[in-house]
Amino acid sequence: MLRLPSSWPLVVNATVAMAALAVIDLVAAYAAKEWVLHRASSMLALGVVSMVLLFWVYASALQFAELSVVTFGWIVLLQLGVLVLDQFKYGVNHPPRTWLVVAIMMAAQGYLVLGSTS
Repeated sequence: MLRLPSSWPLVVNATVAMAALAVIDLVAAYAAKEWVLHRASSMLALGVVSMVLLFWVYASALQFAELSVVTFGWIVLLQLGVLVLDQFKYGVNHPPRTWLVVAIMMAAQGYLVLGSTS
């Protein structure tokens, strides 16, 4: 299991866990998309390794942060990453309404993390 310093506040630990999970999951999503487009076995391998690492980090994160807070933050950050990846790598344009929804979700995530008492 991964460990973060116990002297760090819950907000910092939860944020680090969420960000790590989102980045790892985004790498896996990128690998999956590239594997579908190009059938490169290296992308398939990267995706498999990313998923194994993802669940290891997730299990580790639950030692110091609440399941609901970490999961919600992870998913919000992942969706933001996927939108940015789609826009800049694959040329998908998202309407302003999409970015408004993302901003609302980020605010809700901040409220959950900062309002957490455990």
